[in-house]
Amino acid sequence: MASSESVDPPKTPSQNDSNDTETTVVEEEGKTLSKKAAKKEAMKQEKLKRQQEQAAAAAAANASESDPLAGNYGDVPLVDLQSKAVSGRKWTPIELLNEDLKDKEVLIRGRVQTTRAVAKSIGFVVLRERGFTVQCVVTVAPELVSKQMVKFATSLSRESYVDIEGIVSVPESAIKSTSQQVEVQVRKLYCVGKAIPNLPINIEDAARSEAEIEKALQDGEQLVRVNQDTRLNYRVLDLRTPANQAIFRIQCQVENIFRQFLLSEGFVGIHTPKLIAGSSEGGSAVFKLDYKGQPACLAQSPQLHKQMAICGDFGRVFEIGPVFRAEDSFTHRHLCEFTGLDVEMEIKEHYFEVMDIVGCLFVAMFDNLNENCKKELEAIGRQYPFEPLKYLRKTLRLTFQEGVQMLKEAGVVIDPLGDLSTEAERKLGQLVCDKYGTEFYILHRYPLAVRPFYTMPCYDDPAYSNSFDVFIRGEEIISGAQRVHIPELLTTRAEARGIDVKTITTYIDSFRYGAPPHGGFGVGLERVVMLFCALNNIRKTSLFPRDPLRITP
Repeated sequence: MASSESVDPPKTPSQNDSNDTETTVVEEEGKTLSKKAAKKEAMKQEKLKRQQEQAAAAAAANASESDPLAGNYGDVPLVDLQSKAVSGRKWTPIELLNEDLKDKEVLIRGRVQTTRAVAKSIGFVVLRERGFTVQCVVTVAPELVSKQMVKFATSLSRESYVDIEGIVSVPESAIKSTSQQVEVQVRKLYCVGKAIPNLPINIEDAARSEAEIEKALQDGEQLVRVNQDTRLNYRVLDLRTPANQAIFRIQCQVENIFRQFLLSEGFVGIHTPKLIAGSSEGGSAVFKLDYKGQPACLAQSPQLHKQMAICGDFGRVFEIGPVFRAEDSFTHRHLCEFTGLDVEMEIKEHYFEVMDIVGCLFVAMFDNLNENCKKELEAIGRQYPFEPLKYLRKTLRLTFQEGVQMLKEAGVVIDPLGDLSTEAERKLGQLVCDKYGTEFYILHRYPLAVRPFYTMPCYDDPAYSNSFDVFIRGEEIISGAQRVHIPELLTTRAEARGIDVKTITTYIDSFRYGAPPHGGFGVGLERVVMLFCALNNIRKTSLFPRDPLRITP
C-alpha cells in the first residue's frame, strides 16, 4: 500500500474506540474531501465494484460455454449449496497435508489467501484453513486443466472459500510462504463462497507486527498499519489473522482449565440470573431497564446469587457467564460486558482457604497453557512479542500494609486506608518482580472502606478486611474475600453504603435461615488472556468488544 498510516473508512461516533481518537478523512492526491464529496466518491467506487463483478461473472459464463473442461471448475450453483445431497466425500484438513500423502488424491477446503499467475498455462493459489496454509498449483494439462481454468483460479478474490481436488506432491525445495511443505496439483476447483474483490482491510496488513512496519519505514518502504478502531469495525476479517486465531483458542483453553480444575476440587457449576431487581455491587453504575413495569438492571456480577447457592447447601460453586458494568471507564483494561469466572465456597476456618484455591488453580492454568498452547503462544508472539509470565510454584502472598511499605520505601506515598491507583499497582508489580522473581502474586487484608459491603472485616482491626486482590504483570486481575454471612451485620454494611436494603431483601434473608462462613473471588476471562500474553488492550481478547462507545458489530 502507499501509506504507513491506517486507511480507515468513514465511521460513526459510536464506533470510535476509547484509545483511538484519530478522525478518518478521505484523501485524493493530497486533497481532503468534504463529507459530501467523500460520500459521492464512495458511491462511485461502489458502482465501479458492481460493474467489475458483473463483468467477471459474464467473462466466467462465456469461458464456460467455450471450454469443454468447464465442469472441472467454477462457482458452485446455489441449489448445490442448499444441502441438496450427501455425497460421502471426505475433506482432508489442510493441517494434515504432509509428505505421507505424496501422490494421493485429496479434497480440501479453505480460503484463498493469495493467487499468482505465472503464465497463461500455470498459476498458484495459496489456500488457508484455520491458520494452516498450502500452495496449490494449477497447470494446463490435456483432459484435466484448461487455460480458462487457470485464469479462473488466479482471478479468485482473496478470502473466497473454495474446494480443491488434486494430487499431493513434494517440491524439491522448502516452501517459505506456507505452513505445509507439500503442494496440491489441482484437478478440480470450485468456489463455494465468493468474497468481494476489494476488502475493507487486508488480512496480510492486519497480521503485520509493529516491528515489521517500523523496519520497513527504516528501509524506505511504506506499509499499511491497521489501527485498532478499524480492526474492530471489521472484526470478522480481523479475527482471521494468526494472532487472533491463537488468542481465542487460548481463551477457550483458559475457560476449560478453570472448569476442569474446579470440578476436580468438588465444585458445582451453576448459572445465575442476569436480570435482577437491584444492583449486585452497590452504586449507580448499572444498566437499568424496565422489567414488565418494574425497575431492574443487568447484573454487575453473580455475587449475591452465588452466595445464595452456598446457603442452598451446594458447598462449592463456580460460574462462567456474562457480566455487565456501566462505568464510563475509557481504559485499556475495562469493558462494559465481559465474561466472568466466579467462585464461591464454604470456609472452615480462614479465608486463606480461598486463596489456596486461587494459587493452585492459576499455577495449574499457566502450566497447562505453556505446555499445550505452544503454537498459539508463538503465533501471538510473532505479531505481539512478549516475555513468558514469571510465576512461583507456591504463589507469593503479601499483606496490603506490606505492599504499602514497599511502595513507601521506593518513594511512592500511598494512603494506608485507601485503594491502590493503577500507577501504584504497576510500580508494586515491578518491585515484587525485582525482589521475589514473580509477576503473579496475592495482596490481602485490604482496607474495608475500599471493598464491597458484603466483605467481612478483620477480627483484629475493623479498618481492614478479610479480602484480597491478585495481580499479573502489575495489574489487578482478581478480587476476592470472605463474605459477611451474619444478616444483621450485612444489613448495617449495606445501609452504610447507601444501598436500598429493600432491593436485596431476598439476598439478606438467605442468611437468616442459617448460613456457613464462606468466601470467593471473581476474575474476567478477557483480562486473564490479556495479561498472560502481555497484550496492551483488553479489546484484543474480547471477540466483539463492548465499551462505553462501542455496541457494534
